[in-house]
Amino acid sequence: MTAPIPFRKEQMRIAGRKVDCDDHIPVIYPYTGETIGSVPAGRAEHAAEAFEIAAGYTPTLTRYERQQILFNTAKIISERKAELAPIITAELGISLADALYECGRAYDVYTLAGQLCIQDDGQIFSCDLTPHGKARKIFTLREPLRAISAITPFNHPLNMVSHKIAPAIATNNCIVVKPTELTPLTALWLADALYEAGLPPQMLSVVTGLPGDIGDAMITDPNFDLITFTGGVPVGKMIAAKAVYKKQVLELGGNDPLIICNDLSDADLAKAADLAVAGATKNSGQRCTAVKRILCQESVADRFVPLVLERARALRFGDPMDPATELGCVVSARAAETFEARVMAAEAEGAQILYHPGRSGALLPPIVVDHVNHGSELVQEETFGPVVPIIRVPDDDAAVMEISNSTAFGLSSGVCVNAFQRMQAYIAGLQVGTVNIWEVPGYRIEMSPFGGIKDSGNGEKEGVMEAMKSFTNVKTFSLPWG
Repeated sequence: MTAPIPFRKEQMRIAGRKVDCDDHIPVIYPYTGETIGSVPAGRAEHAAEAFEIAAGYTPTLTRYERQQILFNTAKIISERKAELAPIITAELGISLADALYECGRAYDVYTLAGQLCIQDDGQIFSCDLTPHGKARKIFTLREPLRAISAITPFNHPLNMVSHKIAPAIATNNCIVVKPTELTPLTALWLADALYEAGLPPQMLSVVTGLPGDIGDAMITDPNFDLITFTGGVPVGKMIAAKAVYKKQVLELGGNDPLIICNDLSDADLAKAADLAVAGATKNSGQRCTAVKRILCQESVADRFVPLVLERARALRFGDPMDPATELGCVVSARAAETFEARVMAAEAEGAQILYHPGRSGALLPPIVVDHVNHGSELVQEETFGPVVPIIRVPDDDAAVMEISNSTAFGLSSGVCVNAFQRMQAYIAGLQVGTVNIWEVPGYRIEMSPFGGIKDSGNGEKEGVMEAMKSFTNVKTFSLPWG
């Protein structure tokens, strides 16, 4: 089998300058286990240099200039997706179709950030509102921070990086990004695209390295004001403890339910099954907002489960580089083994495996499991792969919400229900950051607020609009008026 992409021996990008070091980290193609690239094993001094440059530079881009850079970046991604998507697939293992979809999402991120950055973000308050008011007006404006630290996960090596960089550019901020060592090649490609699009190089650095060598510097360097992190709960909580007084935007794990209610017709159940399988398997199930639990009310479960099984059996899984493949592999064989072991443990507890055509290394097929105990590790932990677990729950919405809320996570949810009052009850009763009616938990547009509560995040939101707010300080000033 030929290599999926030409070998990429990369270097860090520190304010536009290519920087190497003696030690390198291999980048592995999960599907075959072969090495398809390498990046420098950067150290704390590399991050320190990047932050010092960022904090010492004062961006002067006008709103128009920021918009044009963001639009240019979107255009480069769109025009070169045939080059970019295989890089995403090679380092992550998702299907080429999913990688192309990610390119489209990133296009949206830069386009929407470009549209938002030209809108004035100030407010005006008249002061003659009370008996002791004055003839003055108070004005607000938003100012950029000294620098931003961004740590990004493996599962969206383009889109998650873009969700840090695009709002930083839109608000005239300098940012230092450390992508995970598992999928760093896409971020370095993106840095070059941003420089080409016109971004002053001092505004963006991408450093690479192992967490033990460079992680603390990304969390504690004195030259940045805010850290934005998307990833797992243990690392997120460690960052929260170590970053202390710095501003933090932490988007952590999820254990998102798709709830199937008992007022659905056969046609509705077919639509719900489409959502269930797509939501559990897109991006190889490697989304914090993937469908990780299907809570199906008892009275419709026997009609719903065969529809899920039919759709899972129809999925084409295999070689991620084959354009016909719908489901590639997960990020590593070790991850696939962990998820398969959880399925087997659930079976030992009484669950029924309806479909499992067999794992091969990192290639984990769609696995359909019925009658899963909600206390099972399979659905209590964040199983980050294409497993489709069905939990049969009572025909009582209050009981379903109690079950749904019983995990440590609170990110997103989807509910398939027709009665409007029941929709309202679920929107009010689910303890999550997002409730999508008749849609997968992860549905959003790239500018809308997104984030979780409980162990899923600290309440600060991502999405371009909210990130732009987080990435600025509000200054007020007042003037005599009238």
